[in-house]
Amino acid sequence: MQRKILGGLLLMAAVVGLSLQTQAVQAQNNYPSQPVRVLIGFAAGGPTDVIGRILAQHMTQSMGQTVLVENRTGANSLIATKEVAKSKPDGYTTLFASLSHNVNFLLLKSKAEYDPLGSFEPISLAANLPLVLVTAYDSPYKTVADLVAQAKKEPESISYGSAGNGGSAHLAGALMATVSGTKMLHVPFRGNAPALTEVISGRVSFMFYPMIGIADQVAEKRIRVLAVGTAKPLADFLGVPTMDASGFPDFEQTAPWVGLLAAAGTPKPIVDRLNKELLQALNQPEVQKRLKDLGAISVGDSPAEFKAFLEKDKARWAKVIEAAGITAE
Repeated sequence: MQRKILGGLLLMAAVVGLSLQTQAVQAQNNYPSQPVRVLIGFAAGGPTDVIGRILAQHMTQSMGQTVLVENRTGANSLIATKEVAKSKPDGYTTLFASLSHNVNFLLLKSKAEYDPLGSFEPISLAANLPLVLVTAYDSPYKTVADLVAQAKKEPESISYGSAGNGGSAHLAGALMATVSGTKMLHVPFRGNAPALTEVISGRVSFMFYPMIGIADQVAEKRIRVLAVGTAKPLADFLGVPTMDASGFPDFEQTAPWVGLLAAAGTPKPIVDRLNKELLQALNQPEVQKRLKDLGAISVGDSPAEFKAFLEKDKARWAKVIEAAGITAE
C-alpha cells in the first residue's frame, strides 16, 4: 500500500512538473502576450528617456504589443534598477540602463541591493553618448596639454565641473587626472547647465559635456572645444582633436551609454527576442538619424557582447573610483 501511495505521489509530481514545464515553454513561445514595461531611472526629456522612448515606439510596432516606458526617478536610477532586479524574470519588466548601472554599485557596494551583472540578463547595448571637453572661449588653455601642464605645475589649480558626484562628467574628469598623474579639483553642480555657466565665466577651468546642445555655444564663441571623446574626429567640430590624439587613448570607451537589461533568470528565448526587436529598431534609418541628432552613436550588439562590455565598464570605473578616491557623498 505504501509503495502504491509513494508511486502515485511520484507520478503526480512528475505530471505537475511536466505541466509547469509545458506552460513555461508556451509562455515563451507566446511572448509577448501583454505589454512590456521599460523602466528608466531618470526624468522625462533627458537623453536616456528620449532614446528609450524612440526605441520603444518602434519595438511596439514590430512586436505587436505595447512597449511602455515608465520613469522611476530617484537616486541616480537606483530606484528603477532595484525594481527590475527584484521583478519576475519573464521579460515583461525591463530596464533601460545607463552609466550609473555599474557606478552606483561601485560607490554603494552592498547598499545598492543589486549586482550589476548577477542580477540581470543583458539584452543589448543601444547607444553611446560621447562627451566633448570644453572650456571658456577666452580661456588661457587652448589645448588639453595646456590644462595638464598647469595641473602638473600647480596641483588643484585646474578645476572641472560636472552635473553631480559620480556622474559621467565627474568620472571622465577623474579619469583624465588619473591618467595624467595630476590633481585636479572636481566641482559638482546640480545639473550640466549651471556647471557650463561657471565654465563659460572662467570660474571653472573645464568640463566634459554631452555633444548635444553645445553647437550654439561654440558658434556664439562662448566656449571652446578642446577635444572630442570619440574614436575619430567629428565633422561637427572641424579641426578639434580626439582625446586619443591629445594623449588619452581609448577615451571613447568611457562615453556614457544606454542599454536594455532584463531580470536575471529571464529565459534565453525571451532575451533573444528582445535583442532581435531592439536591433531591428536601431537599424531603422529614421532612428539612426534621430539618435545622431541627439549626439548619440547607435550600437546594437548581442547579449554576450553586452555582458562583456558591462564587465569591462565595471572594471574600468572601479580603478578610476579607487584611484581618485570618489565616494558616494
